[in-house]
Amino acid sequence: MDHYQTLGLRRSATKKEIKEAFRRCALKFHPDRHSLSPPAVRDQAVLSFKQVSEAYEILIDDRRRAEYDFAGGRRPEGFGGRRAAHTSAHRGYGYGGAARNSRPAFDWEFLFRYLTSRRFLLNVALASALLGGAVVVERSGDAIWRMNNSGKSFEEAMESLEKAKVRREEG
Repeated sequence: MDHYQTLGLRRSATKKEIKEAFRRCALKFHPDRHSLSPPAVRDQAVLSFKQVSEAYEILIDDRRRAEYDFAGGRRPEGFGGRRAAHTSAHRGYGYGGAARNSRPAFDWEFLFRYLTSRRFLLNVALASALLGGAVVVERSGDAIWRMNNSGKSFEEAMESLEKAKVRREEG
């Protein structure tokens, strides 16, 4: 279903044109206007009203409209439901060896959607916080070492500890 065609619009339609087209179609297909119609007409009007409403929801939102346009007029998987698993037919294999579509072997759209998903960004934030904490602990340990052992290297400090240990055992 092409949302632009559903609302009777061009792809370059403005938000004002989208709102006007939605109002016009909503008045035409609203279920209340068809309450006394035969069941078949009423059911078709309800279906058309749902399609018009979905088209309006996607086209009026800039982000969702950009995703829809990027998907080439197909409904992107991110709208209402999980992403369908890619089958061999979807990738263009099978059916006599001829490619069904001209999609590239790597799905950049899926990668972009994954990298901008809330789950991925929260995981990156958590990993950054853990890494930052490790760096803080490491640097604070070094700073404490330098305060307590000023001018000594680690090896020199270990030698002095060994000497002190030997002195205690002898004395």
